[in-house]
Amino acid sequence: MKVVYFGLIALLVVPAASAQAPVEDLMSRDQAIQRGQQQTGAAYRELQQAQYEAKLAEQDFLNAQEAQRAAQQRAEEMKRQLDAAKKALDEARQKEALARKRYDKALNGVDRAFQRPSAK
Repeated sequence: MKVVYFGLIALLVVPAASAQAPVEDLMSRDQAIQRGQQQTGAAYRELQQAQYEAKLAEQDFLNAQEAQRAAQQRAEEMKRQLDAAKKALDEARQKEALARKRYDKALNGVDRAFQRPSAK
């Protein structure tokens, strides 16, 4: 009878022990799913933040690129203005030199007129 009694106890204990294992497995599975969902949520938020920062960086890059183009165009316009001013300066100096030569020639003519003796 003891053998039957131990057999019955064994039959009752083994299923009871195995019945608790699935509950623990279910709880650890639920916890694993919850942890996975939390990690997925955190990773998704990081992805969204990274996408947002990349969008901002791209806009900053495009703004800087446009500013560089505008500055380059402004520099080219300033170079054209500088070249035109240099040309105008060169022309003005050349005109001044010609005027100085005419003035010197006229002044020399007056000096020569004063140096000639009168024909009286």
